[in-house]
Amino acid sequence: MGKLLLVGCGKMGGAMLEGWLARGLAPADVIVAEPVEGLRPRKPGLRTVASTAEVSETPGIVVLAVKPQTMDAVLPDLRRFADEGAVFLSIAAGKTLSYFARHLGTTAKVVRAMPNTPAAVRQGISVAAAADGVSATEKARCQELLEAVGQALWVEDEALMDPVTALSGSGPAYVFLLVEAMAAAGAKLGLAPDMAMQLARATVAGSGELLRRSTEPAAQLRVNVTSPGGTTAEALKVLMAADGLQPIFDKALAAASRRSKELAG
Repeated sequence: MGKLLLVGCGKMGGAMLEGWLARGLAPADVIVAEPVEGLRPRKPGLRTVASTAEVSETPGIVVLAVKPQTMDAVLPDLRRFADEGAVFLSIAAGKTLSYFARHLGTTAKVVRAMPNTPAAVRQGISVAAAADGVSATEKARCQELLEAVGQALWVEDEALMDPVTALSGSGPAYVFLLVEAMAAAGAKLGLAPDMAMQLARATVAGSGELLRRSTEPAAQLRVNVTSPGGTTAEALKVLMAADGLQPIFDKALAAASRRSKELAG
């Protein structure tokens, strides 16, 4: 599909670039456009520019990894690539397919994706939605690019990107909050705060790795830890009560999904 143009090389863009190169993408096949000199990667064979205006050749695919609030300033120069048939893969939160159609033209081939921050360690998960003009081959290429930093799923209905954002896009923050809450509760029971935090971090990180490697569902893994009448069962009576964890998550994700929709509007 020709050269790849990466627009923006911050944390997520940089993580994706590292993943692509680790998977065998040749540096000579990538152009990185990043206005901040300190963020421009320095790798043999990799071309970097300060602005897309310096790119004269039409790339096969353009990955948009800039912040949503700067997207309006970036797109005008990129419309020429859309007119030449380039595929656009956007990882900017809240920027819809109709938004890109307004800025790049109604025939622009755009894939909108929502990755999450574990992409930094290639354990992320992304969900993508494609505009009508994107072919199966072009979708497969975008899938490969997203899988360089984790798993990738697709939805046909773009409206589902709002609950996706609420669940997996924002989800790492919920897990980090869980660690904070567990550590704080342990400290209240008399553990030294540093030890409580170390225990909480290791427990959540180790449980996540066990979940990743296991073929059993999360519910069964929970049961495996829970002895009848034991300490875990006693704690789960509280967490799984009618006013426990589930209604809190229901409200939290509904709020995040609603906000995602508001921001896209």
